[in-house]
Amino acid sequence: MFNNAYFHSVSIEFTEKGISTVNSKHFTKALPLGPCISSQYSSISTNETTQYDVFVSFRGKDIRGDFLSHLIDAFHRKKIKAFVDDELKRGDEIPQSLVRGIEGSLISLIIFSQDYASSSWCLEELVTILQCREKYGQIVIPIFYQVDPTNVRYQMKSYENAFVEHQRVYRSTKVQIWRHALNKSANLSGIKTSDFR
Repeated sequence: MFNNAYFHSVSIEFTEKGISTVNSKHFTKALPLGPCISSQYSSISTNETTQYDVFVSFRGKDIRGDFLSHLIDAFHRKKIKAFVDDELKRGDEIPQSLVRGIEGSLISLIIFSQDYASSSWCLEELVTILQCREKYGQIVIPIFYQVDPTNVRYQMKSYENAFVEHQRVYRSTKVQIWRHALNKSANLSGIKTSDFR
C-alpha cells in the first residue's frame, strides 16, 4: 500500500496554509510505519479487514479549511488510501461505518485541535482507535494542531472547558474513559505543528 521511498525521503511540513510535503528526515522519525515498510513492525495485524492506509480523526470545524484540503491532496498525490469522514457529525454514537474505517486502517492519525474535545463523537472515535491499537497493534500518531500536547494530556484550557460541559451531560464513567484516552494518546510520540513553523 505505502510507497517505501516516499516515507524514507518525504516529511510533513506544517505551514499557515496547512500541510505540504518536503524532503526531510522528520517524517520517517515521526511515523514508524508498519509491516508494508519494514519487517521490524511485524506485530501489526494486517488481515482481510485492512482496507485503508490511514484513518484520520479530526474536529471538522477546526481544520476543514486549508489544513484538511492540503492533507487530502498530499494523500492523493502519494497514492495513500485514507479514510477521511468529512461530513458533519451529529449524535452521540459513532456509526459502524466509522468503526469499520478505524478497524480497517493500518494507521490512525489523530489531529488534536482547539475544539477536538468538545465533540463527543471525536472522543468516541479516539477510544475506538486506542482499542484497535491494543487489539491489533495499529499505529497511532497524534498531531497537535495549534494546541499544546500538555493541554490535551491534562485537559487544560479549551479541553478543560469541554469537559466541564461533558460532566453535565454524560455519566462520570464515560467522561473518565474519555479523559484516560486523551491522556494516553497525548503521551504517544507525535507531531507538534508549532515545531514546523
